Amino acid sequence: MRTYKRLRVPGGCYFFTVNLAERQHNDLLIRHVNDLRAAFGQVRSYHPFTIDAIVILPEHLHCIWQLPPNDHDYSARWRLIKSHFFRSIPDAEFISRSRLRKQERGIWLRRYWEHWIRDDQDYRNHFDYIHYNPVKHAHIRQANTAMPSARSACVHYGGRLGNAAQCNGRAARAVARR
Repeated sequence: MRTYKRLRVPGGCYFFTVNLAERQHNDLLIRHVNDLRAAFGQVRSYHPFTIDAIVILPEHLHCIWQLPPNDHDYSARWRLIKSHFFRSIPDAEFISRSRLRKQERGIWLRRYWEHWIRDDQDYRNHFDYIHYNPVKHAHIRQANTAMPSARSACVHYGGRLGNAAQCNGRAARAVARR
């Protein structure tokens, strides 16, 4: 088994991209968005973390998480979220020989992309990327603050989008700990 080099910062703020194995003509995540939401909820109930921003597209998702102080184990959280999700939906996907040998389902790519958020500018860049990703993939024409997203939460709490530190203070706390 491979050992991946991952930066593990206790209480860190991270950006993630997680993809389905089959990306072409696959709308599994939005068809089963309630199951995905439930998987996140189950894992958050016994491995807490905060979701600062998230976008769920038909075949992939992006999100920013804030981990609790003294905790850096985001990989266990992702393993559990993926596991809870695939157990809640019907078996209908193609499963390769390699996955059959390892008794895996063929829903998710085995790997995901993670990035440790270094500062407020990095946070803003990834926050904006999440907000505009549906536009990039032509799911909507224009992103706006009326969309149900973390951006709306920032506006609701009086934070200015240009200052990630005012978005519930999470980015500021994460940066201050570094």
